[in-house]
Amino acid sequence: MSEALIALEGTEAGHRVALMLALLAAFLHAAFGALQKGRHDPWQSRAAIDLSYGLMAAPIALFLVPWPEPHMWPIFAVAWLIHTVYKLLQGYAYTQGAYTVVYPVVRGTGPLFTVIGAGFLFGERFTGVQWLGVGVLLAGIYGLALYNLRNLTDGRDRLPRALVFAVATGLFVALYTTYDAYGIRATADPFTFLAWFFLIDGWVMPLLMAGKLRRAVVEGEGAALFLRGMVGGVVAFFSFGSVMLATRLDKVGEAAVLRETSTVFAALIGWLVLRETVGPRRIALMALIAAGAVIVELGG
Repeated sequence: MSEALIALEGTEAGHRVALMLALLAAFLHAAFGALQKGRHDPWQSRAAIDLSYGLMAAPIALFLVPWPEPHMWPIFAVAWLIHTVYKLLQGYAYTQGAYTVVYPVVRGTGPLFTVIGAGFLFGERFTGVQWLGVGVLLAGIYGLALYNLRNLTDGRDRLPRALVFAVATGLFVALYTTYDAYGIRATADPFTFLAWFFLIDGWVMPLLMAGKLRRAVVEGEGAALFLRGMVGGVVAFFSFGSVMLATRLDKVGEAAVLRETSTVFAALIGWLVLRETVGPRRIALMALIAAGAVIVELGG
């Protein structure tokens, strides 16, 4: 499978596969975000999810994929540090502010700085039409955040702090997307990077949040929390794996922009699954996000 995937790098077929992988990652990322929203504390949910995908990754990393080359260990160390800071910032953002306001700000900040970072690190260049598409997509995402903010009734006193954390989280989304794209290109087998990343990354949050996990068990929420963690672990595997494989096959910036259609999928999940109200203004803003992604793809 690795050889077939690597053979697609830089080809038109690889571009199409990368497009499909980025859109799959967008849908799964929205589902992953919804899993962190619910009756459990976001810190508990994150720890349970990380523990699950760390355990799932262990046999794959140890027995099924080639071992990392020596030069990969410093890359994994930096990736672990970036993701740890990202998850701490995200947790603070989610606990300080409303999910429907914070999530679009995080997702809107990420792609802009990823495109800029990919230009410096990989020499990627967007056309004028593609930059127009980025602007349209960001207008839709931030417009959605402002719309949700206007209708917010609770927690307004904590909102400025939450938005600071949200913007910082978005910057780290850009940082990990760009750096992880570098990491997955630095190893011969992309699945080696993915398996070992999940194995290494899966243990820090469960250790930091061990007290919260114990409290969930004592309060009788352990089974529900760990079931959520197992589902989230599988979703994280395919969500993160899909976008990282897309960055190996094609442009990092395009994959990052297309992934941010997750905001559209998040709103649809909120409407269809969580029974949230979706009015004409939100539909128009979601259409703007989708239009921006289409412009980026067609303008390349």
